[in-house]
Amino acid sequence: MTSTRRLVTVVQARMGSTRLSGKVLKPLAGSTVLGRMLERVLSARLVGTVAVATTTEPEDDAVVSACTEIGVLCLRGHPTDLLDRHLRVAETFQAEAVAKIPSDCPLIDPAVIDRVLETYLTTGARYDYVSNLHPATYPDGNDVEVMSVRALRTAWHEARRPFEREHTTPYLWENPDKFRIGNVEWETGFDLSMSHRLTLDYGEDYDLVARVFDALYSGNPTFGVQEIVDFLIANPDVYALNARYRGVNWYWRHLDELKAVSPRETRQPGVV
Repeated sequence: MTSTRRLVTVVQARMGSTRLSGKVLKPLAGSTVLGRMLERVLSARLVGTVAVATTTEPEDDAVVSACTEIGVLCLRGHPTDLLDRHLRVAETFQAEAVAKIPSDCPLIDPAVIDRVLETYLTTGARYDYVSNLHPATYPDGNDVEVMSVRALRTAWHEARRPFEREHTTPYLWENPDKFRIGNVEWETGFDLSMSHRLTLDYGEDYDLVARVFDALYSGNPTFGVQEIVDFLIANPDVYALNARYRGVNWYWRHLDELKAVSPRETRQPGVV
C-alpha cells in the first residue's frame, strides 16, 4: 500500500490562462488565489509532499516567486504537455503515486481531498486511478485525481492525442480495459456538479470566489463545501454571479473523441 511519504500532490499553475489571464495571482482574502488554494490543500491530512508544477514560459517566473514566498517547491516543465509535467514531478520525488489538483480550484474542500486520497491509499493495489470526476457529483471546483506512477508512466508512453497530453489523465480514465478505475461520489447523495460552479475560469467566477472568501474565511479558513453551498442558498445574488458558466468545462470540445463523458456532463459557454 502506498503511504503518504511516497505520494506527491501536484497543483498545476500558470499565468497564461486564455480566459482569465494571471488568475492564479489575483488577490484573494489578503493573499493570492494560489496562496489561499495552497493553504487549503496543505491543510488536508493525506496530501504527502505538495508541489506546484508551472511552465518554462518567462511569465511564470512570477509563479515561481510566489511559491518561494509561500514556501512550496515549484518545478517547471512543458507549457502544454501536462502529462509530461506531472511525470517529471513524480520522478523528481521518486514517488509511487501522484495526486493532481488544478489551480483553478481555490474553494476546494480539504476534506474532499482526503476522502479521494484515502480511497486510493487504503485499497492497496485495487486501483490504478481514483478521482471524484467520473462521474462527477461534487460542486465543480473540487477536482481530485490520484494515480500510480506506473499508470502515469504508461500513459506518458502511449497517449498520443493533444488533449490527452494537455489534460494529463484522459488516457487513464478513457481506458478501463487497461487501468483499474475508481470513483468517489459525494456522500450526501446529491449531484451538484452541473448546478454549482466553484471553479475559476472567468471573471464572474472570480467575483463569486472572492465573495465566498469574504464571507467565510475569517470564521474558518478551511470552510468546507457544505458551508459554501449553504452560503449560496442564503445569498442567491452571489450564486447567480457565474450562472451562465455552470456546467461549462473542457469536455464539450472533445465529445466526439471521448468515450467516458456524455453530453449531460458538460455544456458550451453561452448554451443553457
